[in-house]
Amino acid sequence: MGVMTLEEKVAQLYGVWTAISEGEEVAPNQHEFSEPLPPWEELTAPGLGQLTRVFGTGPVEPAIGAKVLAQTQRGIIDGSRLGIPAIAHEECLTGFTAWGATVFPTPLAWGASFDAVTVHAMARGIGEVMRSVGVHQGLSPVLDVSFDHRWGRTEETIGEDPYLVAALGSAYTRGLEDAGIVATLKHFAGYSGSSAGRNHAPVRIGPREFADVVLPPFEAALREGGARSVMNSYAAVDGVPAGADPGLLTDLLRGRLGFDGVVVADYFAVSFLETTQGVAGSPADAAALALTAGIDVELPTVRCYGEPLLDLVRSGQLPVELVDRALERVLRQKAELGLLDAGWDPEPAALRAAEELDFDPPAMRALARTLAERSVVLLDDRAGVLPLREPASVAVVGPCADDVLALMGCYAFPNHVGVQHPGMPLGIELPTLLDQVRAEFASASVTYAPGCPVQEPDASGIAEAVRTAQDADVVLAVLGDRAGLFGRGTSGEGCDADDLSLPGSQAELLDALLDTGKPVVVVLLTGRPYALGAVVDRAAAIVQAFFPGEEGAGAVAGVLSGRVNPSGRLPVQVARTPGGSPATYLAPALARKSGISSADPTPAFPFGHGLSYTTFDWSDLAVTGAADGAWPTDGSVTVSCTVRNTGSRSGADVVQLYLHDPVASVVRPVRQLVGFARVELDAGAAARVTFTVHADRTSFTGRDLQRVVEGGDVVLQLGASSEDLRLEAPLRLTGPDRVVGADRVLSTPVEVSAV
Repeated sequence: MGVMTLEEKVAQLYGVWTAISEGEEVAPNQHEFSEPLPPWEELTAPGLGQLTRVFGTGPVEPAIGAKVLAQTQRGIIDGSRLGIPAIAHEECLTGFTAWGATVFPTPLAWGASFDAVTVHAMARGIGEVMRSVGVHQGLSPVLDVSFDHRWGRTEETIGEDPYLVAALGSAYTRGLEDAGIVATLKHFAGYSGSSAGRNHAPVRIGPREFADVVLPPFEAALREGGARSVMNSYAAVDGVPAGADPGLLTDLLRGRLGFDGVVVADYFAVSFLETTQGVAGSPADAAALALTAGIDVELPTVRCYGEPLLDLVRSGQLPVELVDRALERVLRQKAELGLLDAGWDPEPAALRAAEELDFDPPAMRALARTLAERSVVLLDDRAGVLPLREPASVAVVGPCADDVLALMGCYAFPNHVGVQHPGMPLGIELPTLLDQVRAEFASASVTYAPGCPVQEPDASGIAEAVRTAQDADVVLAVLGDRAGLFGRGTSGEGCDADDLSLPGSQAELLDALLDTGKPVVVVLLTGRPYALGAVVDRAAAIVQAFFPGEEGAGAVAGVLSGRVNPSGRLPVQVARTPGGSPATYLAPALARKSGISSADPTPAFPFGHGLSYTTFDWSDLAVTGAADGAWPTDGSVTVSCTVRNTGSRSGADVVQLYLHDPVASVVRPVRQLVGFARVELDAGAAARVTFTVHADRTSFTGRDLQRVVEGGDVVLQLGASSEDLRLEAPLRLTGPDRVVGADRVLSTPVEVSAV
């Protein structure tokens, strides 16, 4: 730092996106900011902080992308006085967002799996592939808790419970970091709480909900996941944009939470302070606000942190110490990554190995298959038709049945970028659900009719779909979403919904199929939970999959045939009526059904719900560490039970531990998740599940906005969902109330041992 010019210092504080003007937008208002940049040699002469999405902007063969990145890095090193390489970052929400890379299930499907071990393995595999081709940073995971399911980015959330998001988000973070990739937590903080579920809309949640629901996943991923980067939220919480809030990005994030890594701007977030949020009058004003607040690096490309920032510092309007503060963080991270080592070689390991690069190797597909199979949720089997037993004829009807894009979220490369290149092959093997149904039921006659489009209101194909259904023994109604960006889909970033009705004419199609009298199995391939209403009482069965990825069609078909025993559980509740949003299970008594309001928000299916083809018995509840029910406010208790598979086939149950706090100093949710365990059991086998719960896990933000463990009665409840409670242990927190901080116990360890 001591030998750097001001220009060299500032050059480390922004990225460059060389292909920003190509294709349709993959970032909000992308083309508004696609101003011409100086020639590359001139632009990078003082150095460069970051390279934006070399692989993820267009379809690039893996080896070519790796060579281009290495050559670009060599040019930066040779063309600048100090020869400091750039950090290369990429998106990796559902896998490395690159052509030919494995497409994993969306985060909402991770939540449905309740499987932190597989999520960690997935993230580590993604990170190892990225690292092998010269990428240093991944812009994941998304730790926003789902508040309003109309929000288009619901598919990117892990669920509506902060502990579930914290546990799986931390596992993903640790997986990337274990692979040597800098994990970037986003969006810090409050983004998903936007008014009416609209993207970038103001957030009006209060400080208590912010502390108790929004922050815990970030706290856990920092402390337990080891994240080295944080991305600011676009949101203005109570009128203050995150990107201009030193109370959030400096006092809270660094002061209270102890973060010492790099804060990067969400794409164009610094410019948005001027152009959409109106708190800055110019790019220079925006730069001053963002740098003062604590944004260290402007992404995806330079607009505010270039000449506008330089002019502010040269004129003395902004102290150079703010530049140095951000610069030290950036250089420290580059040193950790080895980029400042003498003789650092930009040629990545994958090219040095002289082997053909494979972004979708068998091991990654196997992980994608495991996670997809564990994420499929059997919501209902009212007629007992599932699993299907060698049907003679099957009618597959619906717009998502024969569309590979219906299996993937908006940050999967084929949806995110590939749709802009229709002549380019997918680059991965990706069968449709129709393909997999035909393979799964090889002896059956399988017919198909789309019925209607996903998004457009067009009922012209419904009559043909009904005729197809009438000629079959069973009907698979495959409905759902098409992920896209900024209105180019029904789910995804900028694809918000007015209500929770199925898109387009799909509800009309489904009603017509149900009217045939044939057994209709509803299969939902979606990025959000849709209201099912009367469908619940009319459908023979309902299967939910949240964009299950490249192996998702086989996973769903396996559940339909019984080859896969369903074990997914809902990470978000399913509303009964389209107007049932915003609503999550984290609600106090007066937010539930009562005689005080004529509106009934009771969901069709609650948080944590999911069925299996086998049965489980829970018994032998035991609590230790609480003599006579007294639980010290600074102590731990263990809660255990025996889970036995009483059916005829192997399967997995998900034991969910909830906290009920009947009397508190502030209004509390009726119950909230504080632990969970996924328990795999062979037929007839049993396991002992033991949770160790520290009293810190009962803490909440009190009246004075301090987090407190409060004495009094509580109940620990073991349930198969937030409404299906099997066992409970009434306890009494004893001793003085305790104020706890960021160093409190954040997780609930669980041990599963064979009996």
